Amino acid sequence: MTPPSGARGTARPATTDPHPAPGKSPLVLSGATVVLPTGPVKNGQVVIEGTRITATAPENAHVIDVTNHWLVPGFVDLHNHGGGGASFTSGTVEDVLRGIATHQAHGTTTLVASTVTGDMDSLAHRASLLSELAEQGDIAGIHFEGPFISPCRKGAHSEALLRDPDPAEVRKLIDAARGQARMLTLATELPGGLDSVRLLAEHGVIAAIGHTDATYEQTVEAIDAGATVATHLFNAMPPLGHRTPGPITALLEDERITVELIDDGTHLHPAALQLAFHHAGARRVAFITDAMDAAGFCDGRYMLGPLEVEVSEGVARLVEGGSIAGSTLTLDRAFKRAVTVDRLPVEDVVAAISANPARLLGMSDRIGSLEPGKDADLVLLDRHFDLKGVMRRGEWVVDPQLG
Repeated sequence: MTPPSGARGTARPATTDPHPAPGKSPLVLSGATVVLPTGPVKNGQVVIEGTRITATAPENAHVIDVTNHWLVPGFVDLHNHGGGGASFTSGTVEDVLRGIATHQAHGTTTLVASTVTGDMDSLAHRASLLSELAEQGDIAGIHFEGPFISPCRKGAHSEALLRDPDPAEVRKLIDAARGQARMLTLATELPGGLDSVRLLAEHGVIAAIGHTDATYEQTVEAIDAGATVATHLFNAMPPLGHRTPGPITALLEDERITVELIDDGTHLHPAALQLAFHHAGARRVAFITDAMDAAGFCDGRYMLGPLEVEVSEGVARLVEGGSIAGSTLTLDRAFKRAVTVDRLPVEDVVAAISANPARLLGMSDRIGSLEPGKDADLVLLDRHFDLKGVMRRGEWVVDPQLG
């Protein structure tokens, strides 16, 4: 296979300084298997100048030998509530930044901050805080999960705060986000659901079907109205039945839908994940974490919105009722599990964890693949798919300490 420019197969000898300061001189990561949109390229290279990937390496470039490693695009998480002991729903700006940094250290170079169900004024206030971080480039936008969801499938959301999706209230959240709303999860079968989907589509916000008790027919109607994402498919929705196929069948069969999957070994049986990949195909899957505060942190008790959560052996459950309450997943673990346990092709995992979510966010011109002109967001993995280095916009977040 002949690698395209920007991922060439000819390695350069390493220079004496394997870790030049960002922006000091061009950098070449050489010798790895580079996963490109066309597939993996052995003995490839990626050239970085400043914050971007470039096509060719100048003579003065510093070269780092990363033979026997994998180079993949930085991970993109559409659905994330926190990490590092910090909550995106209730923490301070410093807390949110700590959570972002935690996930960056695990390979997530682009992250959408997710809220949980709350009262409308609190959510609008939260949107204002998060929108400032989005405007600064710390996050890629805001995902509202609730309060417009079904009490029958509420999961780890406070039933007392749930409400029907009134388009006027949906518009209030969009406005509060000041152009940074990226996605809103709702139960589209509720009164006002379809009108809310249409409103979201008109404003360029992803309408995601989730925490829903919809029938197959109601789900088809919502897709026709403009919904394009299935929030953590299989979870918080009716199971697939042979006489009542429900939302899962409608979401898997429609080419307009991208399905979120949480590949942590708790939320999904491996066969369910394989079913989703078989029917949706790799281009319609987005791996997410649905992470809460304990991701990248430790077991213990936490708050998810107004609800108390117990995290034991890395599994988060509500103290009252025992419902799964998000995850403690990081995307580097999801990547390794998808390749080593689920036996998915590496290029399919890269699509699900980088390219597809980048496309959904309308950011595929900048992120999601290792191509010239795009941001220098990348993850270095060893031969066992353990994370060894993370670069975001040309700067090492996790320095691989090679050379």
